[in-house]
Amino acid sequence: MNGDCVDAKRVDTTDASKDGASASQPMQVDAKPQSHAFRYSLNYPNIGHCIIINNKNFDRRTGMNPRNGTDVDAGNVMNVFRKLGYIVKVYNDQTVAQIMQVLTTVAHDDHSRCASLVCVLLSHGDEGVFFGTDTSVDLKSLTSLFRGDRCPSLVGKPKLFFIQACRGTELDPGVETDHTDHPDIPDGRERIPVEADFLYAYSTVPGYYSWRNTMTGSWFIQSLCEMMTKYGSELELLQIMTRVNHKVALDFESTSNMPGFDAKKQIPCIVSMLTKEMYFTP
Repeated sequence: MNGDCVDAKRVDTTDASKDGASASQPMQVDAKPQSHAFRYSLNYPNIGHCIIINNKNFDRRTGMNPRNGTDVDAGNVMNVFRKLGYIVKVYNDQTVAQIMQVLTTVAHDDHSRCASLVCVLLSHGDEGVFFGTDTSVDLKSLTSLFRGDRCPSLVGKPKLFFIQACRGTELDPGVETDHTDHPDIPDGRERIPVEADFLYAYSTVPGYYSWRNTMTGSWFIQSLCEMMTKYGSELELLQIMTRVNHKVALDFESTSNMPGFDAKKQIPCIVSMLTKEMYFTP
């Protein structure tokens, strides 16, 4: 059946007195005197690996429908990131155990010769969870494998997650508008947060469905690939993602025969813990 569908599992402080500080003393800022380059280094032999988890078919016992159109997404992502220089691997129809095994292996690999990591997750979902072909897993369990204390060879390097999956069952009806405008780590023993240098680009905001066309692929991945192709060699990543948001928000509206699912909108959600600007070319 052609048309738009959703990627859901189914439709239904310290004490100042210790330092002898007083209110009369001037406050100091918690900043280090040295300056840093606000751009991630690409001065490595490889830009990095791109891992794609592409789940289309699900165990009958889950009651989840096939995700027709996801192979188009996976193919487009593969082509886009290969052109940017990434070593791309695609894993189709993975159970939760298989997803954990794949990503654990990647996290344990030596990335010292790589500038970054990209992980693209395509499946059904719900708020905070991602679906294997058999059951669900907390997204945090997947992304935390690459934390600085668990994957030391990626410390200080960008870890980019692009997630095409529903995050709930709310629908966005849209609203009318009057507008018509359609050497990476410094020398020394510096400590950084283990959650630093991640970017999570979700296809939709928390609580909402995420739309996918059964012929042309998901709205989000279509837009991501188009904007990466156009601007990947020119703009910084968050600039590109803002253009992805713009395209999804303005260029797409659902067409569905299901009651209540027609003429709906979508907006992606970018959560960034990046500490520098990410460019894909030097």
